[in-house]
Amino acid sequence: MSERLHPTSPASGDSPALSNAELVQLRVRVVALENMVIALLANAPPEQQALAREMASYISPRPGYTPHTVTMHAADQMRSLVDRADRFQPMQAS
Repeated sequence: MSERLHPTSPASGDSPALSNAELVQLRVRVVALENMVIALLANAPPEQQALAREMASYISPRPGYTPHTVTMHAADQMRSLVDRADRFQPMQAS
């Protein structure tokens, strides 16, 4: 029986567990990357945004396969990033 390990606990032979400061730094980096992706998608053509949505659908569970919670959350997060980018579309000159 395999034991589920906490993400910060080292598996045998793996790198040592991350410290709290390292976890905080990773969180900061993820937030920065999310905001960068939103900014890039806000100026992207509709085809690029559609591609991002398509990729989210692509990683969603297929019929007959086991849905994995992390994968489903990742797909939802990808769609959310595109939706959030829509709010920052540049104003068109009239």
